[in-house]
Amino acid sequence: MPALVLLGAQWGDEGKGKATDLLGGSVDYVVRYQGGNNAGHTVVVGDQKYALHLLPSGILSPGCTPVIGNGVVVDPAVLLSELSGLNERGVDTSKLLISGNAHLITPYHQTIDKVTERFLGNRKIGTTGRGIGPAYADKINRVGIRVQDLFDESILQQKVDAALNEKNQILVKIFNRRAISTAQVVEEYLGYAEQIKGYVTDTALVLNNALDEGKVVLMEGGQGTLLDVDHGTYPFVTSSNPTSGGACTGSGVGPTKISRVIGILKAYTTRVGSGPFPTELLDADGDRLRTVGHEFGVTTGRDRRCGWFDAVIARYATRVNGLTDFFLTKLDILTGWEQIPVCVAYEIDGRRVEELPYSQSDFHHAKPVYEYLPGWSEDITKAKSLSDLPKNAQAYVKALEEMSGAPISAIGVGPGRTETIEINSFV
Repeated sequence: MPALVLLGAQWGDEGKGKATDLLGGSVDYVVRYQGGNNAGHTVVVGDQKYALHLLPSGILSPGCTPVIGNGVVVDPAVLLSELSGLNERGVDTSKLLISGNAHLITPYHQTIDKVTERFLGNRKIGTTGRGIGPAYADKINRVGIRVQDLFDESILQQKVDAALNEKNQILVKIFNRRAISTAQVVEEYLGYAEQIKGYVTDTALVLNNALDEGKVVLMEGGQGTLLDVDHGTYPFVTSSNPTSGGACTGSGVGPTKISRVIGILKAYTTRVGSGPFPTELLDADGDRLRTVGHEFGVTTGRDRRCGWFDAVIARYATRVNGLTDFFLTKLDILTGWEQIPVCVAYEIDGRRVEELPYSQSDFHHAKPVYEYLPGWSEDITKAKSLSDLPKNAQAYVKALEEMSGAPISAIGVGPGRTETIEINSFV
């Protein structure tokens, strides 16, 4: 049975948690393949709301095995806290699997993240300050600490000591901060070893064996396409690959085993942090989208920047991810607008541009070219099929589908698990 990939088609926060949870009952494994606790998913089950930061959304589906893949960076304190919180609410977390090759976030990663961002001032990236970028930097520099290192005190001691030999020089001499003790870091992290040992395994082997046995594997990205370190709005991006290629490297599952790549697409556009955003609204419409859509970061609590739907970005996401389907979320939030602008192209220095410009400078200067679609006022949260939607809402969905380049196979009409219109089955 081939694997499925589910990822954000904008700047993240599109509602991936709802989509993953909806599919959770139909799949055997849900794999988080990149990112860290800088990405948050909100999942509503009945009258219960769950905010997940590091754990895969599939952990809320009883028959599903949740997996943290090798491409994730793990803060063990956050992991254990999140597991404890779910256990207290009666959620079974015993099936969780963690790759021994996943890298760890340490206190010195968090410290460097925060002081560096402050040092950048107006040029700051808008990171969450949780150490994700520095942890990935250490991974690429081959001085990272992996989950498996927790189980060999000698190796852990050597690696932390080597990392801090350089980082303490930077902290003390450049940022005027106190040096971090190797002994304290090692002692703290050895304390996590026994608590997570039962979850750690060769997840790549487990997943490939599962696929060979006909099991269904869903790979879930954090953040979104435009935050990809290679394909996003660099440098205002995350430090990993949320795009579909990252699903392979971050899980150990080869591309020939992937059958569908599903892009989660919000019916409007949001982003958190710094960087260009052509359709951003700095007016009453933007405030209304933020308030009605509850557009506040799950992990950070920061206000999300809000804007109209951007078809240029959607087409780009289709292209770089090889998307086969879209899951359109939060259509209900647009109820009540007399007309709804949709960005169909950009104007850059007097030129009309219909594809995302590769030049950072061009994208910074891009102005949206809008088409205006008629809105609707009817409540759509009870809709169970496309035909249940008002005609104008149906037309809006069809227009977005045509502009984006892939079929819309599901539509979110409310925050709850059941408030979804399924047009085509994903599994």
